[in-house]
Amino acid sequence: MRLDRRAQDRGQLGEAVAAALWPKLSATPPTPVQADPYAVVMSGLGVLTGPKHGGAALAAERMLAATADAARVIAERLRSGEGIPGLGHMVYKTGDARGITLMNLVRTAWPDNERLAVAEALVAERSARRLPALNIDFALAAFGATAGLVPGAGQAVFAIARTAGWLAHALEEYQRQSPLRPRAVYVGPDSS
Repeated sequence: MRLDRRAQDRGQLGEAVAAALWPKLSATPPTPVQADPYAVVMSGLGVLTGPKHGGAALAAERMLAATADAARVIAERLRSGEGIPGLGHMVYKTGDARGITLMNLVRTAWPDNERLAVAEALVAERSARRLPALNIDFALAAFGATAGLVPGAGQAVFAIARTAGWLAHALEEYQRQSPLRPRAVYVGPDSS
């Protein structure tokens, strides 16, 4: 992974990893209690290969790289029935604090960056159309683009952050000798 000098000096990569690490409830890998750490990480990385969880950052990177006209790109995606990568989240319905935090970091670190201008145009168009809020995937794509990282770096940053969380869960399970249970409560529609 390649960072420009300014990113290295300011430690943005570490802050991006920290921003991606926050959630209390995530697509935690389905590993048995007492699985070795390598199995825990491999299971988690398998979860990140999908187009929504992990892969969405790469799709958002591609969209940012190909976008010259935000209004046209969003209109075309909506017209064709395609989703807009990096918008909305299954858990964070009113906004993804991780994405907001990371976007603020990007705005502060690279305020005059042309790739940030593209990202901001997409955010403005999203707002004008009242589309779902940006999420961590969009912010990771904007981070990678403005920091000059190689394609796919956003997904790698996400994986690094999640790896720390998966291993922390495994260590806690080793001590407890029982599986961890999510501490969140389902508040969605009734299944009846």
